[in-house]
Amino acid sequence: MARKKIAVVTDSAAYIPQQALGGLSVPVIPLWLLWEDERLRDGVDIDPPTFYRRLRQSKAFPTTSQPSPGEFIDFFRQVATEADIIVGVFASSRMSGTVPSAQTARGQLLDIPVRIVDSLGISMGQGFTVLAAARAANAGKSVDEVIAAAEDMRERIHFLFAVDTLEYLHRGGRIGGAKRWMGTALRIKPLLHFENGMIEPLTQIRTKRKALARMLEIAEERLGGKRMAEAAVVDVDIPEQGDTVAEQVRERFGIETVYRSTVSPVVGTHAGPGSVGLVFYAER
Repeated sequence: MARKKIAVVTDSAAYIPQQALGGLSVPVIPLWLLWEDERLRDGVDIDPPTFYRRLRQSKAFPTTSQPSPGEFIDFFRQVATEADIIVGVFASSRMSGTVPSAQTARGQLLDIPVRIVDSLGISMGQGFTVLAAARAANAGKSVDEVIAAAEDMRERIHFLFAVDTLEYLHRGGRIGGAKRWMGTALRIKPLLHFENGMIEPLTQIRTKRKALARMLEIAEERLGGKRMAEAAVVDVDIPEQGDTVAEQVRERFGIETVYRSTVSPVVGTHAGPGSVGLVFYAER
């Protein structure tokens, strides 16, 4: 019996850099950016540089939306022209309606096998889970093994990040437990992390430089003496600061490759300019 071809797919919130993909094919369904009278496909109709230029000049604040079940049906049908089984690894269901929308579509596609994994992350927190699944599929693993690889990676990921302000997270309703810091947000640089698919507070620090230094200290604590297996540094419209943090990660943790990326416009809408994050997991 011929081995069934498995396609791993994701949404645009992951925004995986080409270097990390390493030649793997991962079809992407775009989320939506709603701005004034426009509906823009995330990363298709508007790229990050254009988005941040407009964000600085615009008086209107954009909102975001997941793809509709109908859009997912069309997307899955297109992917199924070249695959026997689809594994979708999508943005955290605790921050986005993408997973429920994909599940609704799956229920209407009785002729196409679709399996869905909630990454409980976004950006490269989602991206490394996608990559684990795609690498397993590329290695010829079964669909259950591909899903197990994604779920295992999901539990190993750490995503720490510092923001200039909580205002963007607050506006978008993605602030989680850090809501209690809103009254002091002008005087601090919040350090946050992902926990169970939500953004939660870690600590408040007076300056951005100290916040980023503390971020690396916490990363070392979480490694618990193990080596860092893979890492990514993501920034929101401050590439120079992101590059500096990536170099510090290379030097401190002895890891040769640190993937660098910005975030998609949809994610940038909620994080806000000036954010820097570190995503990593430990070797076994």
